[in-house]
Amino acid sequence: MTILAGTAGLKGPAVVESADSWTGVLTSGLAGAAAAVAVAIVLTLYFRGQYRAPRDVARHLAAASVAIGLLAFAAYDMRHAAFDYLGINLSKPTIEFEIRLPDAAALAVTAGTTQIELHTDKNQTLARLHKGLASTADGRTVLRGSVPLDFRTTDRVVVLNLPGQPQRLFKLRLAADPSHSDQFGPWHLADRVTSATAAAPVRFAPNDAFAIRYRVL
Repeated sequence: MTILAGTAGLKGPAVVESADSWTGVLTSGLAGAAAAVAVAIVLTLYFRGQYRAPRDVARHLAAASVAIGLLAFAAYDMRHAAFDYLGINLSKPTIEFEIRLPDAAALAVTAGTTQIELHTDKNQTLARLHKGLASTADGRTVLRGSVPLDFRTTDRVVVLNLPGQPQRLFKLRLAADPSHSDQFGPWHLADRVTSATAAAPVRFAPNDAFAIRYRVL
């Protein structure tokens, strides 16, 4: 995977762990502990007791079922609280994108050398590219692909690596947990162009022909 140089300018403020995040995890942990204690008490009373009447057996079996259900719910709640705290996206939405290329760059697209990545403040993921190039309604060449959104964050940047070209960075304008969309959004020009080997950004004209549009599947 290509190491992206000079992306700090696109990143926002550092992520600070809030008290609310810790409170959610702590609350779920306490609920799980309480459920475990309840299950232990009910099972202890059941096995130590000498209940022979059908009514007593049914009553304690019902209590045990409620306690086990409470424990299962607490475990489920703790799991979701942990994923929420880590920012992991359980729904696993996927971004489908199209990157518009100028004719000169389209000639440079070759199998095995073109690479598109999604960089976030939590991870880096290699996008899956569709085979072949496509065209827009006005005849412009586009490179298509998709990439999963594994984490909930608004700090997402698509990085285009073409042979013989500087890296082009496109900031995704999406919510941390975006909704699904049937239609592609508007085209956006590259937010930044940078050399793959130098830290300093490369200057480029405002009418740079590279642009991206995307939708959430």
